[in-house]
Amino acid sequence: MGMQVGEHKGGAMADMNVVPLIDILLVLLIIFMVITPKNPKGLDTLVPQPPPKDQQQNQPVDERVVVVQVLANGGLKINNEDANWISLGPRLEDIFKARADKVAFVKGDDNVRFAEVADAIDIMHNSGIDKVGLITAKLEAGQ
Repeated sequence: MGMQVGEHKGGAMADMNVVPLIDILLVLLIIFMVITPKNPKGLDTLVPQPPPKDQQQNQPVDERVVVVQVLANGGLKINNEDANWISLGPRLEDIFKARADKVAFVKGDDNVRFAEVADAIDIMHNSGIDKVGLITAKLEAGQ
């Protein structure tokens, strides 16, 4: 509150001084804008949807689909062809060199640690694959 003294003849006149309140409001606004939590962004994944119940289960696999399978014994397969961890990156680069759509899927056996699947996903992203989908046993069975 401020007071006016001087030529006013009715005594003291109370005035609300809002300038400090506006300054405090602006400082608080800036503080809250700076400390707002940023939403973390993870990896984009694609999960294939199970086929409809009335659709045949024994359909030919599309040749364009690339599935990297992480085996329980530490091995790898790319579309049922044996591979190893060292040659996975260059082999995927060769496969996707001439393709416009850079989408692949990764499938892990039941006893595989997730860290190995995550390593495969990391190698796939470093090979230039834009989107990596996850295949689970339930999706393969159509559930």
